[in-house]
Amino acid sequence: MLSRALKYLEEKHTCPHCKEELSLCHAPPMHVGDGLGWGSEFLFICLNDECSLFTKGWQYIEDQYGHVGSYRHMEIPGSKETYNMMVAGSAAFTGSLVDVEALKDQNERFQKEQKAVAALDNCVENGDLESVLYLILNEHGKLSDRKRAVEYLLPLNDVSCIDPIRNFSFRDTGLEQAVNMALNKLLADNFLKECPFCAELIKSRAAVCKHCQKEL
Repeated sequence: MLSRALKYLEEKHTCPHCKEELSLCHAPPMHVGDGLGWGSEFLFICLNDECSLFTKGWQYIEDQYGHVGSYRHMEIPGSKETYNMMVAGSAAFTGSLVDVEALKDQNERFQKEQKAVAALDNCVENGDLESVLYLILNEHGKLSDRKRAVEYLLPLNDVSCIDPIRNFSFRDTGLEQAVNMALNKLLADNFLKECPFCAELIKSRAAVCKHCQKEL
């Protein structure tokens, strides 16, 4: 997606009605006409409110169809297809402008996620807790990958995972439950518990917390 967006942003398309440069926008999920899709995830659209097509379209649609609306000129990247797209208001597509920086962040996150997933197979041998934590704490990741990552918490046997996980708010309650069960087992296997007052790790047999001095 990123490479295509950057490629399209290098192209210059102008509106035949006002000669203003067209803006690259994300395509709507469905074609407004037949519901089959545009065949492209991006569209070049004239967002000039002074465009003659847009300014004259209001009266035309009112006369022809009896409701409020107008038209914006649109072109499909990589083809010669152009449309006068009906819109309901001046704000139409202004919120769909392609944000290159957001796409770069999304692409970087995706690449890091794929790298972490690939690392799971050898994470125990490599002591790679970082990849496991990245997936577990990645709310944008696939739930199946995150659940798979949870399965490696016990084999890794690294209690340093507890703090970052405890300080994370999970949206999926099923995943949160699986994580909590894994952490409780990890603590038990290492004869540890969490102080209910300061949350520091202490020996499971401790009667007084060595960190906050509270009686347990």
